[in-house]
Amino acid sequence: MTNSVLKTELAIIQAPMAGVQNAKLAVAVCEAGGLGSLPCAMLSAELLKSELDYLSQHTDKPYNLNFFCHQTSDYTLAQQTAWHNLLTPYFDEFAVDVSQFTRNASRQPINQQIIDIIAPYTPAVVSFHFGLPSREIVSQIKAWGGTVLSSATTLDEARWLQANGADAVIAQGIEAGGHRGHFLSMDLSLQPTTAQLVRECVELDIPVIAAGGICTAEDVAQYQALGVAAVQVGSAYLLCEEATTSALHREVLKTVAPDSTELTTLFSGRPARGISNRVMQELGAMPEQAPPFPYASIAMTALRAKAEAKGDSGFSPLWCGERFIVREGINAQQITRLLMQGWQS
Repeated sequence: MTNSVLKTELAIIQAPMAGVQNAKLAVAVCEAGGLGSLPCAMLSAELLKSELDYLSQHTDKPYNLNFFCHQTSDYTLAQQTAWHNLLTPYFDEFAVDVSQFTRNASRQPINQQIIDIIAPYTPAVVSFHFGLPSREIVSQIKAWGGTVLSSATTLDEARWLQANGADAVIAQGIEAGGHRGHFLSMDLSLQPTTAQLVRECVELDIPVIAAGGICTAEDVAQYQALGVAAVQVGSAYLLCEEATTSALHREVLKTVAPDSTELTTLFSGRPARGISNRVMQELGAMPEQAPPFPYASIAMTALRAKAEAKGDSGFSPLWCGERFIVREGINAQQITRLLMQGWQS
């Protein structure tokens, strides 16, 4: 039986996870019957084409391309100076050369050039984080038959997405790993749990996809009972064979104590959930000196590279949801099928 929203056999989306996956994981989930996703926000035009070629050559099933819709603000010299002053002890410790740092955004929101690249591939689903792009871009996606999804972290955001062209809403609870998708308000106190948010959103006249803290078949059953059209799962795939999760990240995932994640702005400038590590503990997870998204990542990426070269994950963004179960020696198909045992068709 085909899922009416995703056009897939199974009602599950593999969450797009930049930095720990490529098209290989997306293909594996597609072939298992779910909707595999490719995170595209950090891909160059050349790499995007290469990944799209891989997808189209290795699966004929529907897949999802994910993009960001953030508004890029200025990164002033004063902001950069304050940020660098905070990080100077680490620059000294790891011999980081700050003279080469720019104030240019490393992640760009979707634009017409990107649409022109992906249009010939006619992806079945295109999803967004931080709102939606222009109506012109949404219309072009729908013109080739694409389904448009976006993340909502509050009921107000879900209503906004419904009013502005989304075909379904991804209800991202506070438990979710990686970046928060909020875009109407930066007030984190407004962010409900996945269950709370789903209960609110299913009252709207739009399909709802639950995301955040889903790691067992029982979780899937719970959200199906609440009336969702599908679930979106990310962290459960972090240790699977097809993920590109680094050896350092994998080791932390296998040894970390429960309840060890928190939201931090240190790595990009926007709140994102990851496992607490040295830099988060020493500077605080949300220091006021962190510059706006995505500029924090310029210095942090350089620090991360130096630390990881020494086997140190203390400056790495160890993205992970609030709930995580260690499953080693498992592939994406097994994870997908295991979780979907909870979905009653």
